[in-house]
Amino acid sequence: MATLRSGGAIGPPWLARPPRRRSRTLRISTLKSMRLLFTVSCVSLYVLAMSFAPGAHAQTMEPLSYTNSPIGLNFLIAGYSYQTGNVLVDPSLPVKNVKATVDDVFVAYSRVLDFWGQSGGLSIVMPYAWLSASGDVFQQQRTVDRTGLTDLTLRLSVNLYGAPALSLKDFANYHQDWIIGVSLIVTAPSGQYIQSKLVNIGTNRWSAKPEIGVSKAVAPWTFEAAAGVTFYTDNTEYFGNHTRHQDALFSVQGHAIYNINRKMWAALDGTYYTGGRTSVNGSLDNDLQSNSRWGGTYAYSLTRHNSAKLYFSSGVTARTGSEFRIYGIGWQYRWGAGL
Repeated sequence: MATLRSGGAIGPPWLARPPRRRSRTLRISTLKSMRLLFTVSCVSLYVLAMSFAPGAHAQTMEPLSYTNSPIGLNFLIAGYSYQTGNVLVDPSLPVKNVKATVDDVFVAYSRVLDFWGQSGGLSIVMPYAWLSASGDVFQQQRTVDRTGLTDLTLRLSVNLYGAPALSLKDFANYHQDWIIGVSLIVTAPSGQYIQSKLVNIGTNRWSAKPEIGVSKAVAPWTFEAAAGVTFYTDNTEYFGNHTRHQDALFSVQGHAIYNINRKMWAALDGTYYTGGRTSVNGSLDNDLQSNSRWGGTYAYSLTRHNSAKLYFSSGVTARTGSEFRIYGIGWQYRWGAGL
């Protein structure tokens, strides 16, 4: 039996053009996935940008650290940050009346992985820094300039609940409620370190920061909280052949993230950390830290593959009453997972 098809063509039913509903549904699904990706774009960027600064791991404020993304998504990240104030990159050093500026550039790579049916990620960052500082060392005025590589940073994160491993297509139907996850940030003693100098860009020691975090979405808001502790190995080449030990540094942080639209989000960030008292050759220093920081983050997705981010943070170190600020900008390119 012949039928009249669109445009007046006549033919059997099996020659009729199939409905385009499926392709339209797939296109809508892809658009929904992209909108969600715009929301979670730049997630790794801020984490890495703030994590590589020497001695700064407990001070990091990381909005959207515990979120979901399609499996197989890759991020190439580059950025710049400027730090200025009355504190060095390592605030536990015995230097008073400090005035310092630190310029940092970094490149990083991150990939979303499947961990036993839940999403996670692995990131690596390679930074380079310029440090210019002046201050009182043992009651004598000193100035210093350093340039070189800082410590290599690795971050492994695994979501334990609420963030299933999904393809880009399936991700379109994902709606976040609660997410619980864990992460580990490790730094390697790969940065520039001069044994005879008190102030260095590298730390000449390993550090590890395990953390647990929780995230709750209440559209258009997302609220996050995390708690962690940073452990340090001893620096056995501190200012000559001395051994410097640092106790664990405990930290908590919180974020309120507002999704402005499908391309923009902004966050208000805060953190508090305490501990980290040091000793040299077994002699305790009076440098117990009990500090707080606050900051803000703004992210904008330029295209399907490109995103940009601006961030700012400020804090007061209770040990010295000093204040320092960080300003940063970053760019992120994402690909893979069928994007």
